[in-house]
Amino acid sequence: MTDSITNGEHDGVQVIIFAKAPVLGTVKTRLAATIGDVAALAVYQRMLRRCVDRLGRGAWRTILSVTPDDARHDSAHWPVGPDVVQQGGGDLGARMLRALMQAKAGAPVLVVGSDIPELGAGHIAQALDALAQNDLVFGPSTDGGFYLVGAKCPPPSDIFTAVTWSSSTTLAQVIGNCAVPPALIDMLDDFDDMTVFARHRDHPDWATLLAD
Repeated sequence: MTDSITNGEHDGVQVIIFAKAPVLGTVKTRLAATIGDVAALAVYQRMLRRCVDRLGRGAWRTILSVTPDDARHDSAHWPVGPDVVQQGGGDLGARMLRALMQAKAGAPVLVVGSDIPELGAGHIAQALDALAQNDLVFGPSTDGGFYLVGAKCPPPSDIFTAVTWSSSTTLAQVIGNCAVPPALIDMLDDFDDMTVFARHRDHPDWATLLAD
């Protein structure tokens, strides 16, 4: 494990999975309102393990970037495999920008969420293909946000300025901060509540998350 990611530390693609410490009562709170804290925690832990497993097998370096920072040292929280680093301070935009500022020619950086049941290596490959012709790429979520952001060079420092997080216009606001429209890849759902689950209950990537 390393304490932080520093510019130039690793040549090649970095896929950085943003994750919250899996602590009872603090994760997937909207989902917990329906199925309870214990079941919501189990769903989140399954999603996190699956995300690390699927994305940890590609031709890139996979890193788990976690919050709160002091949880980085609790190995019981995190799947075995990738380096675990701290996200650092600031809002979500500040933390993502810090990660993306490492991007450089030949060594793009992708930041992804840990709660997208269908996310796999194919989406990473799709994003990297898009970066061949674009400086920025996003994976849009159906709720108006995004589950992936990637860059092949440091993005503008104001890309996440004045953005309302967890809103139906989050991605639109970020795109509005971009001088050149970014590329977009497949739209996916994150598992925030049972309303979303109802749309995918017959898909094995979703159904297995609620297995006893």
